Amino acid sequence: MKGQFRKRFGELLEYADVRIDGDRPWDLQVNREEVFARMFASGSLGLGESYVDGWWDCDRLDELMCRLSGAELKSRFRAGDIIHVLHSLLVTIPYRRSDPDAEGKVHYEQKRELYRCMLDKRMIYSCAFWENAKSLDEAQEHKLDLIARKLRLKPGMKILDIGCGWGGALHYLAEKYGVSGVAVTISPDQFAAASELYAGLPLEVRLQDYRAVSEQFDHSFSIDMLGHVGRRNYRKYLRTVRRQLHPGGLHLVQTAGSANRSVKADPWVNRYIFPGSHIPSPKQIAEASEGVLVLQDWHNFTQDYDRTFMCWYENLSAAWEALGYDNDDRLFRMWRYYLLSFAGVFRSGVSQLWQITFSRDGASPGNIR
Repeated sequence: MKGQFRKRFGELLEYADVRIDGDRPWDLQVNREEVFARMFASGSLGLGESYVDGWWDCDRLDELMCRLSGAELKSRFRAGDIIHVLHSLLVTIPYRRSDPDAEGKVHYEQKRELYRCMLDKRMIYSCAFWENAKSLDEAQEHKLDLIARKLRLKPGMKILDIGCGWGGALHYLAEKYGVSGVAVTISPDQFAAASELYAGLPLEVRLQDYRAVSEQFDHSFSIDMLGHVGRRNYRKYLRTVRRQLHPGGLHLVQTAGSANRSVKADPWVNRYIFPGSHIPSPKQIAEASEGVLVLQDWHNFTQDYDRTFMCWYENLSAAWEALGYDNDDRLFRMWRYYLLSFAGVFRSGVSQLWQITFSRDGASPGNIR
């Protein structure tokens, strides 16, 4: 039966122009034959876990994932493939299953130095804007300048940053555009980092749920936070935003998403990287905003996330040994799989990256780019 798993999996890979043990950089190199049964049994979760376990390799993991995503292999399954799936579930596979409780926390419990090495100098953990940028630092500043233009920032305005990361975005906007503001986060480490960063500026960071913010602001924004809200809470989120805005206020959301509302977060990503995350669709966001906020602008720059993830991977790879993780091959493979698979999925266009601008009252702010 092992040979049948390999044969059928190879047939599916042909739709993505990927070969098993081929000689091209994006071809899948097999280290254990049991990997095919594991993939049939667990799908994309098995694909990611078996890579971390060293059961297969690929020189260009980013390009492999781009091809797999674009080929939509789930739609290629035949009725007879259920036999492969059922049999694979009955096969005793002698592997050590990854511990999601232990490894799922790894992403958030790493030393801040890891992120400092991987990200730009402001530690902005979100898609950069690469137009006319020559480096990751420039591209992240271009993204923040783009947000400032869309929000029509002027000196003296008070801004709310919902889910502020390590505080770099609001810090930059205060220094360059003369705004004051409040940032909220539920991460103690990010709260500590932002508290240090904001010293001497008219900025405040709170270890607080965004829903508990009671005052109003001229404008607000959130960057890569909507996916953690949950699809059932999009409307509640936008109603909260409206309550927190002065009349005439604008709100900008930057988020990853999918054009297909039926797409769910990848099981491996949901278990090991971003537990509980959800990928919104345009229809879900538009329906949630109807009668609450007025959608003013929808800006797609998906391919910029591909380049951002590739930069993060290159930075982390270069710093890995100095970070003291050089003997932890499983941890490095987990980060490699996460960063390069995300680069490939955004390259394929299956996942997208949007900046969406809303107004509280519907008065058009004109050309907001």
